[in-house]
Amino acid sequence: MSRSILDEAHIHSAIRAKVASDNADIVEEVKAAIASNPVVVVGMAQNPFPRKARSMLDAAKVPYTYLEYGSYLSGWRRRTALKMWSGWQTFPMVFVRGVLIGGASDLQRLIASGELSKMLQ
Repeated sequence: MSRSILDEAHIHSAIRAKVASDNADIVEEVKAAIASNPVVVVGMAQNPFPRKARSMLDAAKVPYTYLEYGSYLSGWRRRTALKMWSGWQTFPMVFVRGVLIGGASDLQRLIASGELSKMLQ
């Protein structure tokens, strides 16, 4: 299965640079964190689900890096760049060894099944 992404040939040359660079700094920051940390949680203030994911990781004694971008009232444009890059539309975004595993409920399933421990070995 491959994700459907608008081919560059179908983006007018006058806006390609804008599309490529719009909020690229936030994507690069997350990529850097993923490259240097086994577990990364990307979230936002006021959203209970990033907090839930962090609590589950704390309870499982799994160290992680947390990146927080804005809240319901701010930072939505920057977060949109992350959503477009990852294809994941909600927060948190949980990455394990560079792999997007989903959000809080997906993390909960991996912990319960023992798969998270296997991924971290």
